[in-house]
Amino acid sequence: MTEVLIDKRDGLGLITLNRPKAINALNHPMALAITDALRAWAEDDEVRTVVVTGAGERGLCAGGDIVAIHADALVLNDRSATPDTASADSPTGVFWRDEYILNALIGRYPKPYVAIMDGIVMGGGVGLSGHGSHRIVTERSKIGMPEVGIGFIPDVGGTYLLSRAPGEIGTHVALTTARMGAGDAIEAGFADYYVPSEHIPALLETLRTETAEVAIAKFAMAAPESELFAQRDWIDACYGADTVEEIVARLQASDAPEAAKAASDLLAKSPVALKVTLRSLRAAGALPSLESVLNKEYRVSVASLRSHDLVEGIRAQVIDKDRNPQWRPATLAEVTDAQVAAYFAELGDKELGLATPEARQ
Repeated sequence: MTEVLIDKRDGLGLITLNRPKAINALNHPMALAITDALRAWAEDDEVRTVVVTGAGERGLCAGGDIVAIHADALVLNDRSATPDTASADSPTGVFWRDEYILNALIGRYPKPYVAIMDGIVMGGGVGLSGHGSHRIVTERSKIGMPEVGIGFIPDVGGTYLLSRAPGEIGTHVALTTARMGAGDAIEAGFADYYVPSEHIPALLETLRTETAEVAIAKFAMAAPESELFAQRDWIDACYGADTVEEIVARLQASDAPEAAKAASDLLAKSPVALKVTLRSLRAAGALPSLESVLNKEYRVSVASLRSHDLVEGIRAQVIDKDRNPQWRPATLAEVTDAQVAAYFAELGDKELGLATPEARQ
């Protein structure tokens, strides 16, 4: 089976992720095929609009192929057998490099880039959709960055989006792995338009004859209200703290029942991943461009490949499915500043090295 379908007709460049049994999880060959198509279409006068969608009924993309990531991380965890640069040179490190290059290409694509975010859109799926110019959600959309649940850190430009969400909504979503519905995603800046799923086929046909703006306007409706946005009082008050420990303390002290659940959800995640994620979010909020954020995310992702918690998190959630990860360190108090700082170490000639708009000015 061809894992990504590329079609060009009637002014439309259509990219269909075609791994429905895996909820269209993204792998390296798929990322390269999408990049090649986008680069070709950027200069092709026969392509007016690009559309990205997913095969099947379950979602656009559930993220990356984490079973393959687990295999690489197992090897890299034997530090005596691998040099310090091995993470960047591993199959996963090379995949992430090309994936982040694709994310940056999407973010500055010169033509309308319409992402149909129907169903599940997680992790790498957000990287394929969240940086596009026209992002469409439906009543079935479930969008999130679940990385800390497997001992990983939000990537694919996710910290760029999360850090720019209103107030501290992005921090809440990142640290608890909360799922966003259509209204949440629009309010948080992950999506732009709400179109009921029953109208998606007609929208795709209309895009063949109309501009993206005209076609979407024919089907877009008012989005459902955002449950997260309605809870901003306690979210902003609790997640505005400077440390994960203080965030937990504020959540536990809050009168909002949702805050108590958030504290419980957060404390089930990898302690070191939580602390690295909070630092990543704060840093991303101060950076001026998607490219500059991706450059920093690559350092963190490569470091994660050598971490115990990434191996253990994927084992518990996906391999053995016992849902009982044994994090190391086991508590927030045991995570040292040095352990967190190690995730942000420079990579020398292995840096991602995306050219940033601010550097060109």
